[in-house]
Parts: sequence; structure tokens; C-alpha cells
Amino acid sequence: KQNPSLTDSLIVDLNKVVEDEGVDSDDFRRLAAEPFDAIIMANTADFLTSPREVFKSAWNLLKPGGIMLVAFSSKKAYADKFQRAQTKMWRDYNDDQHMWVAGSFFQFSAGEGWENLLGFDISPESSKNSLGDDGPLSFFKKGKDNNIFVVQATKAAQDEAIDEENPTKSINSRMWMLPVMEDRDKKLVVPRLGRAYSRVTNPVQKQAITDHIALLPKIYEALVKMDQFAFTFEMQSQLAADLVLDPDFTGNDEQIIALKQGLGLRTPSPQFWQPVGEQTGGMDIYDKINLLAYLVPRFGSGNADQEEALVAFATGLKPTFAHIRSKCPDLPESDVQLLGTELLCSEILIPGRSTKEEYAAWLGSMTESDLKQMLANRKRFNEEANSELNQYNEERAEQQRQREELQQRYKDQIAKARKERTMAFNPTSGKFEEIKRKK
Repeated sequence: KQNPSLTDSLIVDLNKVVEDEGVDSDDFRRLAAEPFDAIIMANTADFLTSPREVFKSAWNLLKPGGIMLVAFSSKKAYADKFQRAQTKMWRDYNDDQHMWVAGSFFQFSAGEGWENLLGFDISPESSKNSLGDDGPLSFFKKGKDNNIFVVQATKAAQDEAIDEENPTKSINSRMWMLPVMEDRDKKLVVPRLGRAYSRVTNPVQKQAITDHIALLPKIYEALVKMDQFAFTFEMQSQLAADLVLDPDFTGNDEQIIALKQGLGLRTPSPQFWQPVGEQTGGMDIYDKINLLAYLVPRFGSGNADQEEALVAFATGLKPTFAHIRSKCPDLPESDVQLLGTELLCSEILIPGRSTKEEYAAWLGSMTESDLKQMLANRKRFNEEANSELNQYNEERAEQQRQREELQQRYKDQIAKARKERTMAFNPTSGKFEEIKRKK
């Protein structure tokens, strides 16, 4: 109120937040209607109990290309006044660590939605003992504890449409602010969706992928509970991507319940998931993931024929496996179950494709050679997928190496700049002046 330059003001509790969304204030959210060119957060980061949500809100309030500057002083600058209000993490860390912590607030709020992340020590050496006794900075202690630091970043622009030349980049930008998902989850699932989008030629399928990206938080609300089991993040990203890629997946309640039952997070239904689980226990884990991703979207369709087909699939597992074993007695059980589920998915699970009688006649007419050829074709698909996955993992490892290299260069540059800095701003004279170093 004492600042004559202010045109408006708003008092908001930045520690009152909605998890994964942002600051819990309708007045604050309404500011996004006219986004800002710049946001300055001065001596605030050290008091935030939910910095991720606060920085999410800040991202939403900025224009694309807008800058956010987070300024803070040494923790001892006003420790006698406000130390009890600072977060424990802030009190425990030193000034250099504060720089990296502030940078992590940007990273873990919107990931690559922030660009040009930089940190500066802007402490003017000549001002450390020249703060006046009066004025807005009079509460600072005079002396060496008056260092000032700034960490800044700019808001990246989200792609409004998927770039056909680089769909991975566009899909990634649409996931910056998705709730629930950790940054590692986004980095794992984005390349899968990007590659799939590149291969699709049907515009309807491409639009389905675009629309279904918003369903990922619903999927990960279930998958996050799998962290305690031997279900790796890689597996979770495969399942999530496969569900998003299915045009019939809408994330309705029945599909989410089916997903949880299929994962063992809820009691399996005796009509479907219990027999499916009992009969497919010998399948390879990745084949199980593929099967689960295909079965879940078939639920909640409201189509009576599809519901009947699901029951027929479950009841058809045992006789199908028995027939394959009789025709191919040398096949391992994992292959028997992989081939059997593949046959049932292609003929029984699709309404109107085959009746039970037609399926039984077709299966009975197949020779051992026919069945093994179908299995070989299915495994070839797995091999191609695994080859792509290995290539992706190698690319990801190289990207991580480059990121670590870049971080080390930043650290070296900061250390060098501090050591070799020759000029500093003197607030008394209003000029940059040469630093006089002790000999």
C-alpha cells in the first residue's frame, strides 16, 4: 500500500494449496485471464511449504516467454527476525545449495515447461556494509551475510497442435502440467507416444492419441500404487502408453476398475479377472502388460455384445490352451498362453468376428505348423518392440549424460564467475565499479 507504483494488490496465502494443481485461491487463478510478462518472487522461497504447487501457479500466470525471477538473501540476513518461519530444508542448507534448491522448484513444477534456467549471485561487495539504518532494507544485518541471489527461468510455449515433424516435442509440451505423474513418468511415456503417433496414418487415430493424453493422470493414479511391487517404471510407462493409444479407452469408471482388478489392486471379479489371472500365470510379464492394455478398453462400452465377448474370452482360455498343448506338445507354457490369448483376442474379443462355434472350428482346423507360425509372427512383433526399447534406453542414457555434463559446466561457470568477477553494482553511487580485492 505504501508503493505508489502499484495499481492493484491481492493478499494470498501461498502455503494454502491444492496438491498437484496450485495455490488454492480463486482470485489468484483468475489472474491468468490476463497473463503476466514477469513475476518476481522476492524473499519468499524460503517460507514455502509447497513450492511445487506455487511454481505451477506461477507458470500458469505467465505469458509464453514470460520470466519468473526468484530472489533470496543469505539465510542469516534476517534470521533473528524470521528464522522460525523458514522451512527446515532452507535452514539446513547453505547459500550454494539454496541456488540448486530454487532451480529444482522450477524443474519439479513444470519440467521442460521452464526454459533458460539460470542462477546468479548478485551480491554487490561494496554494499555489504552500506545498508542504511532507515528504509525497507533496514532489517538486514550489515556485513558478510547480505548476499543476494537470483534464480530465473522463462515459460516455454506449449504446442497448440501436434507437430507432424516432431510429435514427441508437442506431446511432451502437453504433459508439462499434468497432475499425478512424476517427471520420470513423463520422460518414459512421451517417447512411446511420439513414436506411435509418427506411425499412425489415420487422422481419427491421431486425434484419439491427442485427446487421450489428458487421461494419463487417471491411469497413473492406479499405477502409482504399483511402485511397491516388482512393476517397474518402464513397465508402467508401457501400460500407460498402450492404453492411451487404444481408441476405445476413455478412462471411464468401469475401465479404471478393470485396470485395478487386472493389476491386483482390487479383488478380481470371479466372472473375468479371476479366471484370466489363474489361466495366464505363466506368461512373460511384458506379454501380460500387452494383454492387460488390450482387455481394459473393452470394458465400459455399454455394448451388450462386447460384454458377452469378454465373458466368452474368459471362459475360452482353458479349452484354447488345452487344444494348443495337444497340437504343440513341445511348446513351453508361456508360449501356449501367449498364443492362446492372441487367438482369443483376435477372434472372440471383437464382437461379430466369430461365434464360439466358428472359433472352435477354425482353431480345430489349424495344424501344428499353422499355430507355430502364428506364434513366430507374434514373437517377431515383440522382438521389434524390444529392439526399439533398447534403442530408446540408449538414447535416454546419452541424454542423461549430456544433462549431467551441462550441469557440471554450469557449476564450473558459477565458480569461475565468482572467482574472476571484477565489477559490482554500488547502490550508493548507482554505478558498476571495480571490486577492490585484498592483496
